[in-house]
Amino acid sequence: MKALVINGPNLNMLGVREPDIYGRSTYDDLVALCKRAGSDEGFELVDVYQSNHEGDLIDAIQRALGAYDGIVINPAAYTHTSVGILDAVKAVGLPCVEVHISAVEEREDFRQVSYVRAACIATITGEGLEGYAHALRLIKEHIQNR
Repeated sequence: MKALVINGPNLNMLGVREPDIYGRSTYDDLVALCKRAGSDEGFELVDVYQSNHEGDLIDAIQRALGAYDGIVINPAAYTHTSVGILDAVKAVGLPCVEVHISAVEEREDFRQVSYVRAACIATITGEGLEGYAHALRLIKEHIQNR
């Protein structure tokens, strides 16, 4: 099994950006957690990608077709605005889990809208970085149950 973890805008600023909401762990900590959690779940490969650019995220999703068995995605601010990311996830047809570090359902009204959610098998919010490990477990279970 191979998984791709995709992170959207400003996630490279973890540990610096609003630590009261997103915590003090860094992006490097997130990458290490994803690789460790993936290994623990039996993934032979977990690649982690981040971009602040919507088109780059769409390109990464499209490149996943035929290369990975599942996607974990935190579209960040693009969650609430990007039909393009939704369409890319639908197009590749890979099992995808949406992750948000904070409990977006408890935040501003505009954060209640998620376009990508319509193409995902699950959504995880408010678990901090551990939500990524949870998402990888769900991807594994989904692949094994197909």
